[in-house]
Amino acid sequence: MDIFKQGKSSSAWIWITATFLICSLFTFALIPGAAAQGNSDFSIPGLSPSSGTAQNRKFYSLIQSVFEFIQQHYVEEVNPQVVYEGAMNGMFNALNDPYSSFLTESDMKDMNDTTQGSFGGVGLNITQSVGPRPDGKPRYVEVVSPIEDTPGWRAGINPGDFIAEIDGTPTDTLTMDEVLGRLRGTPGVEVKLLIKRGNRMEFPVTITRAIIEVPTAKHAMIGDTGYLKLITFTPMTAPRARDAINEFKANGYKNIILDLRNNYGGLLNSAVDVSGIFLDGGLVVSTKSRIPSENRNFNTRRSVLVTEDIPVIVLINRGSASASEIVAGALKDRSRAYLVGEKSFGKGSVQQIFPLDTAGFKITTARYYTPSNVNIDKIGIPPDREVKFPEYTEEDAVHMNELINANKIPQFAEENPKAAAAQIEAFAITLQKEYSLDLSLLKRMIRNELNRTVIAPVYDLEYDIQLQEALNIFHDGLYDTLMKSTKTLKQLQEETELELPIAS
Repeated sequence: MDIFKQGKSSSAWIWITATFLICSLFTFALIPGAAAQGNSDFSIPGLSPSSGTAQNRKFYSLIQSVFEFIQQHYVEEVNPQVVYEGAMNGMFNALNDPYSSFLTESDMKDMNDTTQGSFGGVGLNITQSVGPRPDGKPRYVEVVSPIEDTPGWRAGINPGDFIAEIDGTPTDTLTMDEVLGRLRGTPGVEVKLLIKRGNRMEFPVTITRAIIEVPTAKHAMIGDTGYLKLITFTPMTAPRARDAINEFKANGYKNIILDLRNNYGGLLNSAVDVSGIFLDGGLVVSTKSRIPSENRNFNTRRSVLVTEDIPVIVLINRGSASASEIVAGALKDRSRAYLVGEKSFGKGSVQQIFPLDTAGFKITTARYYTPSNVNIDKIGIPPDREVKFPEYTEEDAVHMNELINANKIPQFAEENPKAAAAQIEAFAITLQKEYSLDLSLLKRMIRNELNRTVIAPVYDLEYDIQLQEALNIFHDGLYDTLMKSTKTLKQLQEETELELPIAS
């Protein structure tokens, strides 16, 4: 989730951009002065029980009357907190918005814990359908992206995987908060998941929770190209990115690849600061709401570090969300970068968190818009050049399922943690004969498994076809020509609308 601050009267208002619910890392800040004065009172800036229309006051009175009636007439004595929490959950569920919800006392405590880093998790960014899925499939929890070098990432869970069960409980029977409650917890404790991948693949995974301390950036030189991978956006992301680029300069870099793949988001201010490394002032993103005071433009300072003469390519995929989409969208709309990869996730809504006594709630208040005035929520950002990894055939899926459940690759990695290229090649050939899968795919699976037992390498040029394509664009001298044909997200949206059939 992305967080940014906005001054308003005497209170420090904290805004939260909903990328998607994540079981591994939350960063929340409560609104000072908004806490309730007592169990039956509340204090939200600009709102009181008597405010609003006559219809609002009518329904407020009815809710209060029913609450009191239950307390006085129900056949058994009822805990008022249970009734209160049930009513609050009902109101927020009625919004049909996965990012607006009531937060119990324990939820609020967990959020306070996570801001201090004192929590355990598995390292997966997840989402869940609000209502029935259009394809009729169960509302299983979907993995948006694993966080690198965390237990979920080392377990081999991929973007697009579905968590069908947690410790034997189907996730389509759980709320998102219940899912988070089961995935987060005491470090060192195991969580058993049932993973569904595609239509045919299903396999169990046991993950041991750990303290999630997410690195913000990795970097390296690839020839004369500076490669900068941003894993998330925190207060340290922009300084780390600047350090990396200064190192690139010292090594005589001629171009740069900014890798935002599987970057689930983070602090909005950090996204603006990172954009400012490449943009010499101007608009990065705007927020729009039906409340005028919540409409804001976020601009970069004139402190550009990567000057206009340095070509920039941004890598994105469906795990790129929220703050990473803000950066990608700004650089694309401002004609500062060429985008390569796959369409991004599409998260552009904004939430605020309000405390109510010891509990609280989060509610959607606005949406993000890119510099060309496009809302990316549930749409995503398309790359200028699409490069997809090969998809599995139905037959491949069957063989992959057999291979994964046979657990042969993890066993090989455990027995040969420092396997050389020749060993990997020989083992891959053996697996190919047994499972009839592509040799390069098998080698990549083996390498990935070996990498999960150590700190991940900065890049994998041998198997990363999206990174290879970006480098080819630079090396073949195509960048300037390709940039002349790029379009803003607004132009792409207008073209799409023109292509829609006109009803007669």
